[in-house]
Amino acid sequence: MNKGSSYKRKDGRWESRMYIGKEENGKRKYRSFYGKTREEAEYKLMLASRNIADEYVLTEMTVSYLVNEWFHVISSRVKESTSANYRMKADKHIIPAFGNTQCCFIKTKEIYAFIDCKMKEGLSVRYIYDILVLLKSIFRYASREYHIKNVFENIIMPKHTNTDISILSKDQQIELEGYISANPSLTALGISLSLYMGIRIGELCALQWENIDIEKRIITVKKTMQRIQNYNGQTKTKLIITEPKSTNSIREIPIPDFLINNLSEFRKADKLYVLSGNIKPVEPRTMQYRFSKILKNANLPSVHYHSLRHLFATNCIALGFDVKTLSEILGHSSVEVTLSRYVHSSMERKRAYMKLMTFAA
Repeated sequence: MNKGSSYKRKDGRWESRMYIGKEENGKRKYRSFYGKTREEAEYKLMLASRNIADEYVLTEMTVSYLVNEWFHVISSRVKESTSANYRMKADKHIIPAFGNTQCCFIKTKEIYAFIDCKMKEGLSVRYIYDILVLLKSIFRYASREYHIKNVFENIIMPKHTNTDISILSKDQQIELEGYISANPSLTALGISLSLYMGIRIGELCALQWENIDIEKRIITVKKTMQRIQNYNGQTKTKLIITEPKSTNSIREIPIPDFLINNLSEFRKADKLYVLSGNIKPVEPRTMQYRFSKILKNANLPSVHYHSLRHLFATNCIALGFDVKTLSEILGHSSVEVTLSRYVHSSMERKRAYMKLMTFAA
């Protein structure tokens, strides 16, 4: 720990100074302790230091200042979409709760009170977990650069479970298939690509005809689209097209034979987007709206577009796909993600398997 320095002032008092960080302009900041004697001044400094663990620096740096510095450091190392997601969480949750607090004076009880507050606000456990992971990363940087204690390191994170996503039943899937077959369109084609190939909505919206090789019967997924907060422009949000969220998401997917004729019928020039048929893409929220409208027209329950991907994975397992192959088709980082998040057992399947017990009895 930097214990600072002590010296006698012109007014006769002794002053002990401790380094506590930097100001926004980079100038070093100190905190002073005074006494009639050198021992008294240093004793006051020591007492103040004991407000936190002795091996950590006592600093007046606020959480708001730390967060801004951390963003400046990591901005060139993460994707723009990731940075925007972090910034949104910081601006909406972290800064209002801890922004004006000095980094070294955040108490464990305040963190648990923050968690409890967010739970009462209706935030999901998974979302709160993500906020705390972000705080841990920010304070890990503070600990490394300024020797500030990472008070978030030993916080017991709230347990989160994967919420089951609503998916269509087998009969409802058949009704959807019948509707999009009877009402062909680019939107219907997009729904088919997600239902039968597991393509994410962002990947679908970024898909261009040059990514579809009908002769080789392969779709290459190498871009994704999303709308993010815009922190450097006039508009609040902006649409971006980037590489997918992980290297595993960049993949080639074989096209099922029954989709070839449909793709050939709608085929456009290479540089045009599949969903729009022109140079201007359809964004994810528009595709979700169109999907919701089709469900309504087909008298089917409202489900999120992402449920098609879950339905695809569940159907593949039922057909006998090995999990490794399915994981690569979906672009997952591991088979554990595929099993834990995307494979759902319907009551129909459970009944079918339980009937097998009759033959075993």
